[in-house]
Amino acid sequence: MELIVATKNKKKLQEIKDILKDFKLRISSLADCGISPRIVENGKTFKENAVKKAVKVGRVTGKLSLGEDSGLCVEALDGAPGIYSARFSGKNKDDIRNNTKLLKLLKGLPLKKRRAHYVCAVALADRDGLIGVVEGKCSGLIGFELKGRYGFGYDPLFVIPKFQKTFAELGERIKHKMSHRYRALKKAQKIIKKYIVKRKGG
Repeated sequence: MELIVATKNKKKLQEIKDILKDFKLRISSLADCGISPRIVENGKTFKENAVKKAVKVGRVTGKLSLGEDSGLCVEALDGAPGIYSARFSGKNKDDIRNNTKLLKLLKGLPLKKRRAHYVCAVALADRDGLIGVVEGKCSGLIGFELKGRYGFGYDPLFVIPKFQKTFAELGERIKHKMSHRYRALKKAQKIIKKYIVKRKGG
């Protein structure tokens, strides 16, 4: 069975493929399908945006589709950047600018006041609409400087207290066993399995 992931982010797609590698699915992106549906991410929560993506792509492709929305929530910033994580630095956004802005906003705060968590919402849909939506979280701290060369987004700043290293230092092998995306996708696997069984039964 094919699973269409509603993203054009190659790094995010690869993470999803890595986490679901033991699952017998042919995983494709919007680029692989040669489609570019207009999806307005104007939801107020990660779950709302994930659902919008999954439902739209499921309707357009007629196939099992996965919508994912994720971001970083920093306690000292009242949950920001939150759903605006990818575009935190404005029009000319990129990972470096987003991380730089975050460091400036947290300047002067001690480590204990730099608590944060990553959130990932995963929604599944097909041509008939929404099948299910789940969420995963991973807690950590925001470091004082960029460290590591793995991952993307805020990974070079996101410190896991247990290891005293950032996600970008720990690398995929460890990150993919504890991240917000891993936790959400593990829940999503149960929904996918039920869907496959139901389809086979039908």
